[in-house]
Amino acid sequence: MINWIWFILLAGGILLAAYNNDAALVTDAILEAAADAITLVIGLLGLISFWSGLMEIAEKSGLTALFAKLLRPFTSRLFPDIPPEHPAMGAVVLSISANILGMGNAATPLGIRAIEKLDELNSEPGTASDAMCTFVAVTTSSLTVVPITVIALRAAAGSTDPAKIIGPTLAASAISTLTAIITDRAWRRPISRRR
Repeated sequence: MINWIWFILLAGGILLAAYNNDAALVTDAILEAAADAITLVIGLLGLISFWSGLMEIAEKSGLTALFAKLLRPFTSRLFPDIPPEHPAMGAVVLSISANILGMGNAATPLGIRAIEKLDELNSEPGTASDAMCTFVAVTTSSLTVVPITVIALRAAAGSTDPAKIIGPTLAASAISTLTAIITDRAWRRPISRRR
């Protein structure tokens, strides 16, 4: 269905441009968007490679286990299905930490790694486990204490006070994360009772 929506939007834009004799604008926009897409992909490739490598080093050095141990009181309640010493817990903690620091691009490869580790514990491959659903809910709502990426973008855009976004971001993301956790628990209980 989404493919049809994109097709209709794209075809509608092209037809409207042709009707208004602005076909050259469409061509310019396509070329400009393609260049922006390539720049974005190259930037993401570098970030994903860096953070994936860092995750591998952290895991082999025992750093993920240390983070998992420090956050065990919180994570053991949030993820009761994950054994505390399992590498999945370290991967989950690192991904959540990247979100807390507002490093969304770093959180993506760490989140993928966490889901891979959670899948190792999954008794039904191909079906999301409770821990996977909780992880997605928490990382999507993304509690952010220091929105590093947004501050950098505001500074690059010439903001006189790029860090002014910290307070509103913390409040909004705390509410969204709390709502995600409550919703996750509310949806999980009825499903678990049916089993």
